[in-house]
Amino acid sequence: MRNLKNVDTPNLLEEFFPHKLPPRIVFTGKICEEIDGRMVEFDPNEALKRDLHISDTTFRDGQQARPPYTVKQIVDLFELLSRLGGPRGIVRMSEFFLYSQKDRDAVLAVKDLGLRYPRITGWMRADKGDLSWVRKLELTEAGILTSCSDYHIFHKLGKNRKVIMEEYLDVVRAAIDAGIRPRCHLEDVTRADIDGFVIPFVQRLAEISEDLPEEMKIIVRLCDTMGFGLTYPGVPLPRSIPKLIYKVTHEGGIPPERLEWHGHNDFHKVHINAVTTWLYGCDSVNGTLLGFGERTGNPPLEGAIMELIALMGDKCGIDTTAITDIAEYYEKVIGAPPARNYPFVGRDFNMTRAGIHALGLYMDERVYNIFDTAALLKRPPTVSITDKSGADGVHYWVNDFLGLKGNKRIRKTKLVKIMRWVKDQYDVHGRTTAISSEEMEDLVKKYLPEYYEKRMKRPARKA
Repeated sequence: MRNLKNVDTPNLLEEFFPHKLPPRIVFTGKICEEIDGRMVEFDPNEALKRDLHISDTTFRDGQQARPPYTVKQIVDLFELLSRLGGPRGIVRMSEFFLYSQKDRDAVLAVKDLGLRYPRITGWMRADKGDLSWVRKLELTEAGILTSCSDYHIFHKLGKNRKVIMEEYLDVVRAAIDAGIRPRCHLEDVTRADIDGFVIPFVQRLAEISEDLPEEMKIIVRLCDTMGFGLTYPGVPLPRSIPKLIYKVTHEGGIPPERLEWHGHNDFHKVHINAVTTWLYGCDSVNGTLLGFGERTGNPPLEGAIMELIALMGDKCGIDTTAITDIAEYYEKVIGAPPARNYPFVGRDFNMTRAGIHALGLYMDERVYNIFDTAALLKRPPTVSITDKSGADGVHYWVNDFLGLKGNKRIRKTKLVKIMRWVKDQYDVHGRTTAISSEEMEDLVKKYLPEYYEKRMKRPARKA
């Protein structure tokens, strides 16, 4: 039994919950995983010393899940990606289809921006003919589709492992001869024979890279195409992410700085699978804005951004306010608003409808806000008025609308008429919808005219 430790001041665990940043992710020891019959240790704190970063596939995989972007939309989003990633290039590269004229126009348009980051990379099949557009657009790198499971090798491509490996290697060599750095996409790796095909293949890629300058050495992208990857300890290959990354780095000869993870969300694991790869030896996580991607989507890039800040305990030059501008661009320009409760970008992601939560916000924002969303995302916490809001919800909403803080806030006793009106909407009139902001504003104007007039003389606070 432990004795209660009564204290005079609260222990808010601020080393983990700084509020000015996303909650810190802290590791107190090493992670162990059984691989090939022996226990292997991974040190997360050592992993955080590497050059962890994010790559983008919004304009490639992201366009396989929605209507195509216009060239202008691609240019605008690319600029926002650059701003988000900051001067250190946390969003390091962005990949593009090259097949249509519009795709090629988009590549030329973003090249004309002259931005250092993200770097531009193309995408192609394992076909020498596809190299022509990479050369014509003067790109220095291209992703090459190298499907690696027997599902793809035998049933999609109609070949066998030996034939397909030689075809892949032939295209890789041709790209290098053309001055193009290959980024080999190991499609469906979490259903592949790791020892029988994947490791022999990446060993040959590592061998080809040995005599190449650093900027030409081959990059390997591990593609969890169907979302089968798992982070749980004790899971066997090919689904085990820790084991897979260990084998590729230690047996395959591909170092962390040339390894990338690309996942899908078929089993709701896309984010945790992706960011966990950082800890086990993969420097680059591939994502898309708002998680748009084929079928269930790719790792949401904004989620990876917040995870990286939480791991590092530092913003790393990232401009988090760009996340809100990106969400507004999708809503107002593209016409594809995020789901209202979608983390970080949904219109209601930091909105509460419960009166007890509103009371918590009123007493101290930290009680019910995940971090300082006003500073990091230009999104202060809000309250929606429903039958669950009670007096505390109305109290918070009115004071927040009027911009009143501390001892200047209006007491509940002055809000009785507004509270009664709200209660009657549900108890008397049987209302089933939330009270709109416009209705609440009209109530303030009617019952608190002197406060309302002062509020209208000030610029409206941007929500």
